[in-house]
Amino acid sequence: MARPPLDLDDLAAGVRAGDRSRLARAITLVESNRPDHRNRAHDLIERLLPDTGQAHRVGITGVPGVGKSTFIETLGVMLTSQGQRVAVLTVDPTSSRTGGSILGDKTRMVKLSVDPAAFIRPSPSSGTLGGVTRTTRETMLLCEAAGFDVVLIETVGVGQSETIVAEMVDFFLVLMLAGAGDELQGIKKGVLEIADMLAVNKADGDNRQRAEQSAAEYRMALHLLTPATPTWIPPVMTCSGLTGEGLGPVWDQVMRHREKLSATGELDEKRRGQQVRWFWAMLREELLESFRHDPAVVDLLPRVESRVADGSLAPTVAVEQVLGAFHP
Repeated sequence: MARPPLDLDDLAAGVRAGDRSRLARAITLVESNRPDHRNRAHDLIERLLPDTGQAHRVGITGVPGVGKSTFIETLGVMLTSQGQRVAVLTVDPTSSRTGGSILGDKTRMVKLSVDPAAFIRPSPSSGTLGGVTRTTRETMLLCEAAGFDVVLIETVGVGQSETIVAEMVDFFLVLMLAGAGDELQGIKKGVLEIADMLAVNKADGDNRQRAEQSAAEYRMALHLLTPATPTWIPPVMTCSGLTGEGLGPVWDQVMRHREKLSATGELDEKRRGQQVRWFWAMLREELLESFRHDPAVVDLLPRVESRVADGSLAPTVAVEQVLGAFHP
């Protein structure tokens, strides 16, 4: 039997109190695609907005196999042992064929998943560009309202644009692999331009020397790029998510970045810009939803698609016809 919907005042109070059950239900609400749920979710976010903004937001990406989950678990355990509360938002890839996702990050982060000072929330990417769910921003705000000091956002890292996650966090960390052939082969310039740090993971055992060599090559590559701000030159470090070696210095750099940009006012300015971009992203999303559910568009679209497919209607003309039928 489905549970009755919680009163929003009760739900907001539970989130503020750090009630994990209420937090989980609040996140489920903002992830829902039902129109009535989305309206309630918007009201909830509005109520909790004054309680947000205090956490340190860190995005972490890297290609599959780089060891993101192990790195995040070890980092999270390190932070909670220092008295910090850590929320981890992990995005699982959604199948473009079945629409399903694995949602297995809790099974990959065994220690962190039972840590009372940590909260892990896996969510399907639902095909969103950059591997970030539509509601990742709202979920991040809920975790901040619940009193978490650090919010770590793990992206899919399968080659899509990572700009989206970089535009919602304070610090963007790119994990790299060593010993995978030409270290600079296939590295996207765009990712390097938005990275606040590169960390060569799995720098342990026999792989340590290769990791150091790779780090030196990445440093040379970064010297060819203009940094996003003269206040911060992205460092390149080595670490091991498996052993924990190097994670302390990595986090020290994250905090050093925060101190430097806070002192100059750049961090506040960055967040203000992110809020505006979030507004435009949500506006585009709402317009697209309205378009997709407009009765005239729903009626016309199959016929137009059929004519475009058989070549009897030019795509440009088809677009004009469909937009002409749209009456929001």
